[in-house]
Amino acid sequence: KTAQIVDARPAARFNAQADEPRPGLRRGHIPGALNVPWTELVYEGELKTTDELNEVFFSHGVSFDRPIIASCGSGVTAAVVVLALATLDVPDVTLYDGAWSEWGARTDLPVEPT
Repeated sequence: KTAQIVDARPAARFNAQADEPRPGLRRGHIPGALNVPWTELVYEGELKTTDELNEVFFSHGVSFDRPIIASCGSGVTAAVVVLALATLDVPDVTLYDGAWSEWGARTDLPVEPT
């Protein structure tokens, strides 16, 4: 099964419409990644209900029957994605701790949109 990359950054950064806060990083995202902004998973400092979490992931095209790699800008907010998926008992979830700060700094790696 092909893994899905779930990027927890705000949509504007994911879609290359806003600069990254770290100097020297390109705009955009890892090709094929799905954007699930971490802020959509919480309400008033707590995770949303399991029904709400399921709806958020479903609305962004995330499939729970394929491996998931969570990413973000620096590996921190992707942990919210991992926690939400663990709450839903989703198996095969990992965190890419290099995140966009690693991928976006490397000019030898592809980026969308180009």
